[in-house]
Amino acid sequence: MTSSDLWDEATAARYDDTSAEMFAPDVLDPAVDFLARLAGPGPALEFAIGTGRVAVPLAARGVRVSGIELSQPMVDQLRRKVSAQEIPVAVGDMATTTVAGEFSLVYVVWNSIGNVRTQDEQVECFRNAARHLAPGGRFVIELWIPGIRRMPPGQSAVPFSVTDRHVGFDTYDMVTQQGTSHHYRKLDDGSTRYGASNFRYIWPAECDLMARLAGMELEQRTADWQGAPFTSDSESHVSVWRKPTAASAG
Repeated sequence: MTSSDLWDEATAARYDDTSAEMFAPDVLDPAVDFLARLAGPGPALEFAIGTGRVAVPLAARGVRVSGIELSQPMVDQLRRKVSAQEIPVAVGDMATTTVAGEFSLVYVVWNSIGNVRTQDEQVECFRNAARHLAPGGRFVIELWIPGIRRMPPGQSAVPFSVTDRHVGFDTYDMVTQQGTSHHYRKLDDGSTRYGASNFRYIWPAECDLMARLAGMELEQRTADWQGAPFTSDSESHVSVWRKPTAASAG
């Protein structure tokens, strides 16, 4: 069992369209560049690989990419782009599902680790990453900083997108660190479609502790894929933890 929401066929079919801004070259290319540098000549494993937004261009760079994905419909959309021989995918949750081999890089992007909605499962995601890494390998996550600093007392919602086509806001439970992203999208026929997804937010320091529990150490943290410094005002972070080699562990 997993606490994650499960993307169904309808959601998977429109996923790339509703996430079009994340496919823009100025958004996607720096992420692929960053991950390709860390992978080097070794293979990479993506948790929550989805429809292959990052994995497909990363594989096109010559990186051998495998994936783990909870939703079979999302994998079906990926298969419209590449074959199972090009990018093999295991269907299952990223906290417990394993694939064969050791990897120089394991990564999970665009806040997807928050889809796992209990702290215990998030800890297991870090442990699963470490389990798949070769000594000296790296685990990378891209994760937003929850916008709760913008909430006055008594408020429980923060907008993250307000355009003529899309209004989105997050609601937070400050006690449990649970949240829900609410999306209202204007369709071409003038109607509005509502969708929601649930998450558990994680602070950077909490991520570092999860990594330590999994035997990894923080190597780098930036505010984005381009390497901007991470500060108290940053709204996201890209963090890299390293699995020690036998020599450094000793």
